[in-house]
Amino acid sequence: MFKASNGEEIYVIDSHIALWDGSVENQRNQHGAEFINCFYDYHKNLSPKENLWDYNKFLKYSAEDLIQDVFVKGHVDMAIFQPVFLTDFYKNGFGDVEENAKLIEKYPNRLIGNGTFDPRDGERGLEYLEYLAETHKIQGVKLYTAEWRGDSKGYKLYDPWTQKYLEKCEQLGIKNIHVHKGPTILPLNRDAFDVADIDDAATSFPGLNFIVEHCGLPRLEDFCWIATQEKNVYAGLSVVMPFIHTRPRYFAEIISELLYWLDENRILFGSDYAIWEPNWLIEKFMAFEFPEDIAQETGTQLTLSVKKKILGENAARLYGIDIEAQKAKLRGDKIVIK
Repeated sequence: MFKASNGEEIYVIDSHIALWDGSVENQRNQHGAEFINCFYDYHKNLSPKENLWDYNKFLKYSAEDLIQDVFVKGHVDMAIFQPVFLTDFYKNGFGDVEENAKLIEKYPNRLIGNGTFDPRDGERGLEYLEYLAETHKIQGVKLYTAEWRGDSKGYKLYDPWTQKYLEKCEQLGIKNIHVHKGPTILPLNRDAFDVADIDDAATSFPGLNFIVEHCGLPRLEDFCWIATQEKNVYAGLSVVMPFIHTRPRYFAEIISELLYWLDENRILFGSDYAIWEPNWLIEKFMAFEFPEDIAQETGTQLTLSVKKKILGENAARLYGIDIEAQKAKLRGDKIVIK
């Protein structure tokens, strides 16, 4: 838990982490190298110097690294895996639900595992979604609408097969749909990450929560106009958060716009680990205040109450987490890496 300046303990849920394998051995082709190298460029360009990783560690870090970085020194109390497979680029997939599950079994009070789906998998994929719900009790999925699959270079949330998958999610009680709608990643196509299809999906499936990861950047205005009308649309702050270091005014502009259009109840903290470690993101966020002119224009403030909602309370509500009960479970829980 992060301790605020007034001594209050802030419960933190990192809503966007990954345990990936971008190693050379796992890369299926040049695109696997392009993809992880693009991640590393974001890491290098937006991280403080003292938080830069060695390239080889970045390609494939250990489960022990994750526990150390996220929970031991990271101020995070709980975290949510958001896996993507990218099987056209990686032999064994970029993320792995089963590997995540092993870590969740070891740290059940710390980790939540989401799944993923690709509507281009047809009936077979629907069966896999049922398996994820029955075996891993997933509450959410992470979608990459720009993921390549054979000759296809992406899909839309309004495609007929995607609609079938979202209907299946409703039937299975998988309510949290995390969708990457942000900066493009080499070699994926920018337009396939466009935020516009969120509008139709949110209207068609009011019983689902659509967490737009990276809040549509660089299409923030489009996202905000959609989210102000669709009350089941949320902003995920992964990728947004590191601008607090390199572009603090730009960060203030983004957060103030989100607060103006969505209010503080639909914004979720995410570190996007392992692109960035959560410790410095949280520390800088807790110390951050809006420039006076931005606060006056939007009529918004980053009060302690707002920060608490963004850092943990909003995600807790979506995932049915009783924060006080979880605090009790974690008392005396000291994770030690051997």
